[in-house]
Amino acid sequence: MSYLYDERVDGALPDVDKQRVLNDLRSAIPDLKVLHEPEALRPFECDGLSAYRSTPMLVVLPDTIEQVAGVLRFASQHGVPIVTRGAGTGLSGGAMPLEKGILLVMSRFNRILSIDPDAGIARVQPGVRNLAISEAAAAYGLYYAPDPSSQIACSIGGNVAENAGGVHCLKYGLTLHNILQVTILTVDGEQLVLGSEAFDSPGFDMVALFTGSEGLLGVITEVTVRLLSKPQCAKVLLASFDSVEKAGSTVARIIGAGIIPAGLEMMDNLSIRAAEDFIQAGYPVDAQAMLLCELDGAELDVAEDVARVEQMLRESGAVEVRVAQNEAERQRFWAGRKNAFPAVGRISPDYYCMDGTIPRRALPKVLTRIAELSNTYGLRVANVFHAGDGNLHPLILFDANTPGEMDRAEQIGAKILELCVEVGGTITGEHGVGREKINQMCAQFNSEELQFFHRLKAAFDPHTLLNPGKNVPTLNRCAEFGSMHIHAGQLPHPELERF
Repeated sequence: MSYLYDERVDGALPDVDKQRVLNDLRSAIPDLKVLHEPEALRPFECDGLSAYRSTPMLVVLPDTIEQVAGVLRFASQHGVPIVTRGAGTGLSGGAMPLEKGILLVMSRFNRILSIDPDAGIARVQPGVRNLAISEAAAAYGLYYAPDPSSQIACSIGGNVAENAGGVHCLKYGLTLHNILQVTILTVDGEQLVLGSEAFDSPGFDMVALFTGSEGLLGVITEVTVRLLSKPQCAKVLLASFDSVEKAGSTVARIIGAGIIPAGLEMMDNLSIRAAEDFIQAGYPVDAQAMLLCELDGAELDVAEDVARVEQMLRESGAVEVRVAQNEAERQRFWAGRKNAFPAVGRISPDYYCMDGTIPRRALPKVLTRIAELSNTYGLRVANVFHAGDGNLHPLILFDANTPGEMDRAEQIGAKILELCVEVGGTITGEHGVGREKINQMCAQFNSEELQFFHRLKAAFDPHTLLNPGKNVPTLNRCAEFGSMHIHAGQLPHPELERF
């Protein structure tokens, strides 16, 4: 009997339903840890996109895969929506819970199951921290390449769910390019193994389908990742420019010369100053823009590439070019970039982090337009992004306590994402769609494409119980696009925004 979640009702459910679900869940899985008191639920009401909040009805913290399967079977049998959460570092509201649903927290599955240095792979549980994989593999001279700025805290399960990238994704790829096999549980608690430990596997590429699916298709229970040999040599160049446009144009020139840096990052003056004040990385605080370019590989090859890139930087108008003189300075240069988000948080009460991807040739145009939007709406924007692959992270600074500022921040964010689509890009590069970008999905895709997404979702989750209301909008929502923005942290009937 489905006693909780019914798309025909208006969502005004009596409080007794929560107690009934709690009692029935405890009866079904007696040893399961369940949080239900208001003070215990508050820490789970948002992910890293903390401006939008929703308190879950119940939070479950399973210790075994059998318990996870039991929770899924319970939810499927009784029609209870369920949202899966990892470390909670996501930046699109993808793990934001439902007020009338269960939040399934996978953080206790934090073991590295095995490392095979000969095969260059590691089997890990979904709650293992991204950085912990490289730390464990270091003894074998290996590491895990994707390195999001949150790698000290984010989990590999969340990385797969959002297809996370990082500062080195230009050369080494996103999460998708660095995993071989994913084990999942379906909404009915059935285990499926997608991919294989071999370089390729027969049939449809189900790993690619599942990576970036944001918890809509199943729950990750194990991941097999690729491990790479540590480069023999790595050098970082820091170049400062007197205009953002010059820095943007230089990015295309470097890639056009056939050089693929391990990382190629760009920061504007506002983000440079914030990061320098926070980290003391030695950044040029008077520069209007700065590029960080890392080259790695064999020592002789790196030396040759450094000389070529340094020449191109100077010919492109760089005011100053510095090469890190040692490993400590290289790490310091990267520390400033990887701490740019918290650094900006020190200069503004709130900020709204965007995530869109554009063709590299459009960088100067898009950055100019972002500056114009900043002036129009009267809000500062700090630009920090993966310049090499065109993945933008504009940080829109605002004060939620000032009436109208959050609305204006949302409006700028929407226009930036729509601009990305206009120039031939996408509305997300690595943070996912979640709740944040669901309106902009209507700008990215047409009705036929959205209907295909719905059919694909239905093949895995016919009753729309896994993370409902995220990622893929209804066609009705797209018809009303522009009038359904989230305001003041409140969601319009979050349980009823069905696929």
